[in-house]
Amino acid sequence: MKTLRVLSHAMALALLSASAFGSEPPGDTSKLLVNARWRLESVDDAAFVIDAFANTLRLRLGYQTAVHNGFSGVLELEATTYLFDDQFNSTANGNIQYPVVADPNAYDVNRAFLTYAPNKNAKFNLGRQTVIIDNQRFLGNVGWRQNEQTFDALDLNYTFGNKLTLRYDYINRVQKVFGAQNPRSDLERWDVNLNLLHASYPVGPGALVGYAYLNENNTLPLTSQKNFGLRYVAGKPNPDGIGWLATAEYAFQDKYANGADIINADYLFLEGGLVWKGNAFKAGWEQLGGDGQYGFQTPYATLHAFNGWADRFLVTPKDGLQDSYLSWNRKFGKLNATLVWHDFNSDFGSQHYGSEWDASLSWALTKQWTVLGKLADYQADDYLVDTSKLWFSVEYAY
Repeated sequence: MKTLRVLSHAMALALLSASAFGSEPPGDTSKLLVNARWRLESVDDAAFVIDAFANTLRLRLGYQTAVHNGFSGVLELEATTYLFDDQFNSTANGNIQYPVVADPNAYDVNRAFLTYAPNKNAKFNLGRQTVIIDNQRFLGNVGWRQNEQTFDALDLNYTFGNKLTLRYDYINRVQKVFGAQNPRSDLERWDVNLNLLHASYPVGPGALVGYAYLNENNTLPLTSQKNFGLRYVAGKPNPDGIGWLATAEYAFQDKYANGADIINADYLFLEGGLVWKGNAFKAGWEQLGGDGQYGFQTPYATLHAFNGWADRFLVTPKDGLQDSYLSWNRKFGKLNATLVWHDFNSDFGSQHYGSEWDASLSWALTKQWTVLGKLADYQADDYLVDTSKLWFSVEYAY
């Protein structure tokens, strides 16, 4: 539907009467939006003779208007550039002798949308926006990369009596993280017809979620798929003792529209955890099914958040993936530390892909300034090669 595409660019003219809604509800006052992130990233990939080193800067500048008669809106521009030499393959610079660091030089309208919220139970968004659903396993903004993933979309939300919440999204274009000026059109953006249905209802100490995602990709038609799933998330905090949390999810994926006939796979996710004296301990198991021809894929997800920060499984292998993991997180004042261990196996056959250690330490210097150090170390067995990554970043958000 070309209407959404035109509207997403025309929002800049309409924002004089609107305020912001992205992942947060609109505020009562207008404000300037400023974000800057400088990052160093190094990649040691055994498949390459030389390591990659990226020194990049991302800038965002936007405006969030006040709410007027329920209407609000946002306009935000984004630009990313490398500093000094580009000793990495950005997917756009032609430096294929280096490993990939997917942060190319780029500039674009990052967000431009209107929101109408007639009451506390209803909210409607139209234009270019982030779409974040649940834990971002199926739909997310890929906030880790310098160029954010955004969607030209219509987003409808309604809550019935503080119980049942229904959400519908129609998306007709996806701005990928590889930049609006990428010479490869299939990396720049996707023309799609995505119809997303999501329902949530409180059950016991948590919420039961059901969803149906019908994903037709006109840029890559053979990848078109439909997903149907159930998800239950529960937990009980206990500041004076031991709290707990648990998640269970199942989904089925099949071909849709012009999708390839081989698309047919299951997804299963189980996670449990305990919270005690500021420490959060989790154990989980995620299965992306495979049969030797096709592995369960989630191409619109925030993939960096899953299956290890080394990003070895952005595309699920044809034999599928089973990821068993343990994690620990703790906040020490303004410091936030995380440690994760993964063990990767195939779903089809008996391959041990490898294992990975991930660690991060962030420091909230002030309300606006954050410093982050992060590492990932993938040790290959039957899949790909050893890969280590290091990051250091400084971010300002206003």
